[in-house]
Amino acid sequence: MSGLLRNFLTLLRALFSAGAAGTGARVTSWFWVTPFDAGTHVLKSDRYLQLAEAAQLDYLVRTRLMGTLLRRRLSFVNASQLVKFSRPIAMFKRVRVETAIIFADEKCAWFSHAMFVGAEEHAEVLVKMKFKKGSLTVRPAELINQDFAAKPAQLEAWDRALDAM
Repeated sequence: MSGLLRNFLTLLRALFSAGAAGTGARVTSWFWVTPFDAGTHVLKSDRYLQLAEAAQLDYLVRTRLMGTLLRRRLSFVNASQLVKFSRPIAMFKRVRVETAIIFADEKCAWFSHAMFVGAEEHAEVLVKMKFKKGSLTVRPAELINQDFAAKPAQLEAWDRALDAM
C-alpha cells in the first residue's frame, strides 16, 4: 500500500477513534502488510519507516498534539531515524505498532515505534523529531506535558554517532 494512502486511512481512523490519550501514553496502531509492502514475501526495509510514519501520525492525532501543532501553526520534521530489525515481517501479517515519546530535551523529542506480530517484537524504529515554527525550533516541553529522567544510553550513543558523521 502506498505511504500516502496508508497515512490518509490512518488519519481518518485516528480522527474517529474513541477517546484521546495524553502525550505520555503509549498509542497502539494496527496495520496489514500487503503485497505492495513486500518484496518476495517479507516487508521491505523502507516500509518499516512508512509504518512508523503512519503510527506517528496516529499518535499525534490521538494525543491531540496534532491539533496543538495546527492551532499554533507549527510543523514537525524528523531529524533522524534509526531502525533495529529483529525478525522479518511476512506478507499478510497484522502488525501492531506501539508508539511513545521516550525522551525529550530542549530541541528534540524521541519517538519509539515498536513493531510486533503477535507477542513478538519484530522491529523498532526510533525517530528524533523537531517541532518548528518557520526556521525556529520550538522546545518540546511547550507541547508535551511529560517530565523525563536522564537521556537513555541508546539515545546518547545514537547522538554521538550522528555527531561523528
